Amino acid sequence: MKLNLGCGFNKKAGCINIDKFDACQPDMVLDIELTPWPFKTGEVEEVIFNHSLEHVGANAEVFFGIMRELYRVCSAGAKIQINVPHPRHDHFLNDPTHVRVITPQLLSLFSKRLNREWKKNGVSNSPLAIYLDVDFEVKTVAQVLEKKYMDLLNNGKISEQELATIINERNNIVSEYQIALEVIK
Repeated sequence: MKLNLGCGFNKKAGCINIDKFDACQPDMVLDIELTPWPFKTGEVEEVIFNHSLEHVGANAEVFFGIMRELYRVCSAGAKIQINVPHPRHDHFLNDPTHVRVITPQLLSLFSKRLNREWKKNGVSNSPLAIYLDVDFEVKTVAQVLEKKYMDLLNNGKISEQELATIINERNNIVSEYQIALEVIK
């Protein structure tokens, strides 16, 4: 089973397209902030959050509930694709329905492997995977650059290091994160 959570008007063939609002005519109307979800434990093989995860879980406990429920319904090895606006881009900043910043660093807090490493090394990151008994591994991260900066990089006008510095110092350089997770069970 494949889920497209928070599909809006962006439905995906082969998925159960789910949204809180029936105005977009999803296959299933469901508020994912309310748990449990109506799926069996371990029956989901793939999940897509395409510009939707940043719209839910303003309250940390609600967000944790979403992560617990996502883990429960997913099978071992399930793939989760998360596309979100970069938190320092106007696409994120100017939408009042964006309630949670989603970054690769945030999602790494849900990895038991990393939680154990941090504990061993005395790092103070929140071991959310251990606290919540979930385990998601960040497999890949891509940053979608604004065209101007992609062109500068591709034409050799700026180096990767210079780009990294610009990304850390300025808004509107990276428009989107594309993050792939794998469920570890």
